[in-house]
Amino acid sequence: MARDMVPVLKRCRSLGLEPGFLGSSKKASTRHQVRNSRKKSEYGLQLTEKQKAKFIYGVLEKPFRNYFAKASQMKGQTGYNLMVMLETRLDNIVFRLGFARTRKEARQLVDHKHITVNGKLVHVPSYQVKVGDVIEVREKYKTTQRHKDIFETAGGRTVPEWLEADQENLKGEVKALPLREQIDVPVNEMLIVELYSK
Repeated sequence: MARDMVPVLKRCRSLGLEPGFLGSSKKASTRHQVRNSRKKSEYGLQLTEKQKAKFIYGVLEKPFRNYFAKASQMKGQTGYNLMVMLETRLDNIVFRLGFARTRKEARQLVDHKHITVNGKLVHVPSYQVKVGDVIEVREKYKTTQRHKDIFETAGGRTVPEWLEADQENLKGEVKALPLREQIDVPVNEMLIVELYSK
């Protein structure tokens, strides 16, 4: 399986992102200032927004292009559809519910068969969760030290309004699809639409 191996803080600096958006508690270093202060071209701005979205959600180029193709065929605004599809990936939902400290850790939990959807084991991080789906950590993993550590770190994180979390029982439900203002990622999806529309 292909993976992005670029160090998190280095990529955050290059994209102008705060590590907190990834769930990381590390702080961006102020020692490394961006040397190149030239104004970015329109294409450069569009490409940066696409790279931000890919990096935040941990999606590689080909799957991201597939998401965009599906979003453009759906009713409504393509940019909004794209953001909803990324936000309703199973690994992102596990992160949003506070069952993992970062999206990378959430992806690993799904990969390692710790997560069920509606009582059925799902081990595909890109699985699209629907309204009404119940996401839960499998019973045999609920009492492990790993999940206790995660709960101590991520348990106090604010869960979005469109999700309902029972963090003590490591269980959650998707109550509705997120509105754009409820998706708190610093990405301008309209620039991504412009990039792919060329």
